[in-house]
Amino acid sequence: MKLFDVYPLMPVNIVKAENCKLWDENGTEYLDFYGGHAVISVGHTHPHYVEKIQNQLGQIGFYSNSVINKLQEELAEKLGKISGYEDYSLFLCNSGAEANENALKIASFTSGKKKFITLRNSFHGRTSAVVAATDDPSIVAPVNETDNFIFCEWNNVERFTKLFFENLQDLAGVIIEGIQGIGGIQIPTQELMDKISELCCENNVFFISDEIQSGYARSGKFFAHQHFGVKPDIITTAKGMANGFPIGGVLVSPKIPAKHKMLGTTFGGNHLACAAAIAVLEIIEKENLIQESFEKGEYLIQKLKEISQIKEIRGKGLLIGIDFEIPASQVSKKLREEFKIFVGSATNPLTMRLLPPLTISYPEMDYFISSLKSVLNSI
Repeated sequence: MKLFDVYPLMPVNIVKAENCKLWDENGTEYLDFYGGHAVISVGHTHPHYVEKIQNQLGQIGFYSNSVINKLQEELAEKLGKISGYEDYSLFLCNSGAEANENALKIASFTSGKKKFITLRNSFHGRTSAVVAATDDPSIVAPVNETDNFIFCEWNNVERFTKLFFENLQDLAGVIIEGIQGIGGIQIPTQELMDKISELCCENNVFFISDEIQSGYARSGKFFAHQHFGVKPDIITTAKGMANGFPIGGVLVSPKIPAKHKMLGTTFGGNHLACAAAIAVLEIIEKENLIQESFEKGEYLIQKLKEISQIKEIRGKGLLIGIDFEIPASQVSKKLREEFKIFVGSATNPLTMRLLPPLTISYPEMDYFISSLKSVLNSI
């Protein structure tokens, strides 16, 4: 049997990792400025993370959600405390797409309505409903096609307001990324976030913040929407949540009642996943990674501004998008092949994404900057 060929692959076989470094099968060392789609939050194979998972595996790795799992309660308590959402409830699942699917279900179940406003250039996942909420027709299969999602131009407050009231009778919620990730690190305006919060609150429509990529300290706040002083009704998280162990979560406002059979999952919130997620929160807190992310992001963006070949820079914390006049793939390929650095791409072929582990060092950032300058000067 062969693999189902759905991924364009770089010709590199990574077999080992430590903090922000990777090694391939030939022993070649790489610098990770991508974190596997922003998944690696506390660095590869962090000792506390590894120990926590190993110890848990020696006790129990999995059992059904039909019995008590105290690790889920511990995770919920720690997440509520560090995020500032102690009065919210937590539903655990396996991935970002699944978290967003469940967020939509919660809003629809509770409101009795089925339509949602989503934003142009968005990415919310590849599964049933959330792929229809994603602004990429090429990944929407016929079975996923629906008129339940209304697309609004990014940062167009006037258009958003018009669509909101035109569809209010059937409107269950509004879903928006705290900062758009695959869309190229696009930051919402304060005006848009305020308007979403205001209209949803006044009209009993649910405000859903997709923090799959932008959450978990990556933006210099625990969740990116916290830069705007808004408080969504439902918040989804996944990528940085367990540093590579599959997990997703939905934070649910206390105004939304839970009901048995409303949601469910076999593997979500299993013992190993919870141990991994707890370890991540403990490391974020102990190593002050929220503040670290903010300060390192400020440093990196300032250094990037000194490079004349860069057309535009967007970002907060260690969630950064760079636009070039030339295809970003040309730059990325040379960074990987000549300087052994991994970076990310975006929907826009001119955009590069930088999503390094939050534990990236200042010398490593300086090495990236000098390497990028060399590449751009050589093209």
